[in-house]
Amino acid sequence: MKRLTDIKIVLITQKTRLENLVARYNTVGQAQFYIEHHGGDFEDYLIEDRVYHHAIQSAVSYLESYGRLQVLDREFVPGFLFGEKDMVVVIGRDGLVANSLKYLSTQKLIGVNPDPSRWDGVLLPFTVADLEKIVPETDSGIRRSRSITMAQATLNDGQTLIGVNDIFIGQRTHASARYTLTAGAYSEQQSSSGIIVSTGLGATGWLKSVLAGASGIDRYCGVKGQPHIDSGFTWESEYLYYTVREPYPSKTTGVSLVFGKVSRNTPLKIASQMAYNGVIFSDGMEQDCIEFNSGAAVEIGVCHHTGNLVI
Repeated sequence: MKRLTDIKIVLITQKTRLENLVARYNTVGQAQFYIEHHGGDFEDYLIEDRVYHHAIQSAVSYLESYGRLQVLDREFVPGFLFGEKDMVVVIGRDGLVANSLKYLSTQKLIGVNPDPSRWDGVLLPFTVADLEKIVPETDSGIRRSRSITMAQATLNDGQTLIGVNDIFIGQRTHASARYTLTAGAYSEQQSSSGIIVSTGLGATGWLKSVLAGASGIDRYCGVKGQPHIDSGFTWESEYLYYTVREPYPSKTTGVSLVFGKVSRNTPLKIASQMAYNGVIFSDGMEQDCIEFNSGAAVEIGVCHHTGNLVI
């Protein structure tokens, strides 16, 4: 096939709910029985799968005509070696964009919404039909992109973890997490449901839900001065916010350092006091966690490189 350019394009995809069900139950028929036995609408799974694969086929057809295409499932992204000049196209849900950005550096990412009637697509501004316009403009450098600030956790054993939306530090289970938290010049032993450190991109996700809960409690109790994030906290903001979930006050644990900013000059430092089940994970990917048990310490700050999302 004759291509318009020699640029390498990496198309990142993900398995649909139907494909995951078939992987678990072996056949479509068994998957259907499972869903319908529990009162679900299996037709919705079929429609979602059909629309998604049609979108992939359409994207592949165009991208193969434009450059050297490689299709990559999300499970292989962590170990994939991206070239500095690769163009990356993600077709899936918003979470797939976030989980792809953390493995990129200089590469520009184009987010494609395969099913606008189903997905809101905050990070998916384009449809498959837009690729014929967006890809050449991105290739030529005339298409704008937004810089995405990310968070980075660095452990005392050298392990690192990047978060595009947020980083969670706490217990693998719902048991209380025990640790010492240091923010700036102040330190405090705490017991809580864990800590969330959020980027500007993730401010509308987990952080928003935690603050909404705190605000609701304050309104109910008639307390003023609820925690809030400033209006300038955008995708490009070179700082993060941390919040402690359900901090518990006791004789040995405090609740004074439960919310605040994290900047390049003032990282958040946490030392684990958990004998087991302590974890750190990012962007909701608990299966890709780092153990965080007694003796481990982590410093969380702004990542040294940013993501580039085409808009």
